[in-house]
Amino acid sequence: PVSIQGLICFEFKKGYVEMHLVETAPHNFGKNKKYFGVMYNLVAFVCKLSFDNDFDGVVAFTAKTTLISHYREKLGAIRIPGFNRMVIETEEAKKLVNSYYINYMS
Repeated sequence: PVSIQGLICFEFKKGYVEMHLVETAPHNFGKNKKYFGVMYNLVAFVCKLSFDNDFDGVVAFTAKTTLISHYREKLGAIRIPGFNRMVIETEEAKKLVNSYYINYMS
């Protein structure tokens, strides 16, 4: 049977993709997760869409305060000072995309 592993909500803006929401299904986090990397795969997909639409891989989002350091470490996202806004820029987006889409970017 088919089951949802995660969900993402995004919107194309002028020059970047805004990621409104990214969620992993409950069975995909914690020590006994069914699949590892669901959230990273979803973010890589949005980065790929950003490249596909000539936005240089740029993705922006508002982070929950408790996850800012996690997103910085795992996604290479940069925090906009004074806000919970974060941005994944071109080079980090390339790394994410290349992790899930073999030979997509050189």
